[in-house]
Amino acid sequence: MMARRIPSILPDLNFEEALEITKIHSIAGELPKNVPIITQRPFRAPHHTVSSTSLVGGGRIPKPGEISLAHFGVLFLDELPEFNKNTLEVMRGPLEDGTVTISRINATLTYPCDFMFVASMNPCPCGYYGSKEKECNCTPQMISKYMGKISGPLLDRIDIQIEVTPVKYQKLDSNEKVETSKEIKIRVNNARKIQRDRYKDERIFSNSQLTPKLIEKYCKLNENGRKILQNAFEKLGLSARAYGRILKVARTIADLDNKENIEEKHIAEAIQYRSLDKKYWKN
Repeated sequence: MMARRIPSILPDLNFEEALEITKIHSIAGELPKNVPIITQRPFRAPHHTVSSTSLVGGGRIPKPGEISLAHFGVLFLDELPEFNKNTLEVMRGPLEDGTVTISRINATLTYPCDFMFVASMNPCPCGYYGSKEKECNCTPQMISKYMGKISGPLLDRIDIQIEVTPVKYQKLDSNEKVETSKEIKIRVNNARKIQRDRYKDERIFSNSQLTPKLIEKYCKLNENGRKILQNAFEKLGLSARAYGRILKVARTIADLDNKENIEEKHIAEAIQYRSLDKKYWKN
């Protein structure tokens, strides 16, 4: 339910993005009738039985796969460990590059796939490992095998990893006022405008596109911020890739907070989103 709400708070499509999405869906034969141009960000949620060809693209006449059909939108994989491990592994390159190249005897085609990858999973086959409400009845071997379907390199490419605890009835029945998607989208669009203005001379338009050189230029930390990140890097055993992704997430949090510089609270929040893999994938 949460994943399906994500497109409703993503930044508005510009004309160039809408045109590119429309081209991909047209090539794949999935452009709806009487729809000259797609104006909504796509949301794709393939079943866990999806093949690697259907996911990344291919076939006798290579067509775009789910990752390309999710271009500039969301690709949601529900219950991630249920997917074939080899199928998941083929996403590692496209997640990093934003493109996928399909080679056949007669042709080599490259399709764009700049998508937001969203996934959900239980911590074990029964779903109660680590729960305070109900005892887990899985053996350590079952849990290890289940978790082992998700490789470290794939996890490393996921910027934000959050553990969601079961919702209490009182929370569901609460009359507490929360932000609507419309209200959140206003903040998101404002943050995107900040990024477009900041990178107007760099030929990029969002924090996710920052290269290591640009991260050094635009994601500067003060002394306290550097100490916080250094401690986390050493204690959590973070990789160089995770280091860069934390800085980009912190830059985005600062933009949403309408702050020009990354503050200690922004870097601390970004680090909190990277600790899940160390809790459940210790080995």
